[in-house]
Amino acid sequence: MKLNLKLMISSLVAATMISGCATGTGNPTIDDNQKAIIGTTLGALAGIALGNNVGGGSKSRNKVIGAVAGAAIGGAIGYSLDKQAKEVADSLNTNVNNNPNAVLDPNQDLIVSNTDNYVKIMFRDAMMFETNSATPTMSASSKISKVTSVLEKYPNTLVQVTGHTDSRGSHSYNKTLSEKRASNVGNIIYNAGVQNQIFSKGCSFDKPVAPNDNNTNMALNRRVEVYLYPNQESVIDTCK
Repeated sequence: MKLNLKLMISSLVAATMISGCATGTGNPTIDDNQKAIIGTTLGALAGIALGNNVGGGSKSRNKVIGAVAGAAIGGAIGYSLDKQAKEVADSLNTNVNNNPNAVLDPNQDLIVSNTDNYVKIMFRDAMMFETNSATPTMSASSKISKVTSVLEKYPNTLVQVTGHTDSRGSHSYNKTLSEKRASNVGNIIYNAGVQNQIFSKGCSFDKPVAPNDNNTNMALNRRVEVYLYPNQESVIDTCK
């Protein structure tokens, strides 16, 4: 009997999203365990399909072998970024916060979040640098260094550091300031001796999280973000 993989995958995702809606929020949510289940099950289904096409041996045996291998791969896809995000958050004595509105809370000066493609660490400018300075403070350097203990476990993770400013001053001045801040944060990570590839860039005030119309909002926009990518295909333009 041939498996209708598209139908089974669609049904699985739909069922999981429905269970996510049961939280009462009205928005579909998928927790870490559900992501792992989706990844594992999709991997198993793909493995069965692979097993059906493997030459030699019985088809039933190939299905089992394919399912086990596929489940292992799929499960890794499902939870690896969630696991890495939690490890980063633990190293910084905080929790993973994937609430998109968290960045608008002035009391949140450090936010660790993740998507299906990357882990992001946001540091507020106020906790990182003195006014108009591109050199991280000692306390900021200490926090940044804590992330390297996690990166040592993930040497293939790509690291991208991006600086953002508010709109006061010229675009070129803020471009230079944001680049220097990103570069200095990246250098702290690099000088810790990790094997990861590290890139930095400055966005000036091209990507605000709030309108630059008052001091509170401007403070929200001054930040450094560290992105951790599992591969080159996951890299995004952090200035757009």
